[in-house]
Amino acid sequence: MFGCVRAVSDNRPIFMIKVSVYRGDLTEIDHVFTDEEGRYSVAIAAGETVTVRFDTHHSLTNADDWQPSVVANTVTSDDTPLNRSLLPTGQDFGAASSMDALNGYVIAAAVRESEEYAATAARRLAMLKQPSLVLQALQQKLLDHFGEPT
Repeated sequence: MFGCVRAVSDNRPIFMIKVSVYRGDLTEIDHVFTDEEGRYSVAIAAGETVTVRFDTHHSLTNADDWQPSVVANTVTSDDTPLNRSLLPTGQDFGAASSMDALNGYVIAAAVRESEEYAATAARRLAMLKQPSLVLQALQQKLLDHFGEPT
C-alpha cells in the first residue's frame, strides 16, 4: 500500500505524518512516516480490508500542525495509491474536513493512544469548528476523553 499526504489548503506535501494501518479489530498492523515529498509505503498484502489513520506524532515538531484523517474499510492495493489531504490546525475547509478530523480522533481514542498523544490531540481538537450540535457534542466527548474540556 502506498500514497502521498498533502495539505488540503495548498496541496503541498507533508513530511513526517504517521500513517498507521489497522485490522478490523483495530489492532495495528504497521505504521510508517511520510518522506519529504509526503510519500509513504507500507508492506501490507494486497486485497486486505484495513483502516488507515493519518496523524502527527506527539514527539515531532509538527505535532500541533495537522488534524488527523482516517479511511475505514479500504482494500489495500499495490496498484492504486491511497492519497490523503490533511486539514491544517486552526483552519477551516468545510464540514467534510472537520468531520474527517473528528473521525481521526475517534480512531485514536479507540486504539488508546498514549497520554503524550492526548495533550497534542486536545490542543488540535479544540481548534475545530463543527457545523452541527451533534458534531459539537462528539467533539466535546473527545475533548473530555483526551483530558481538556472546553
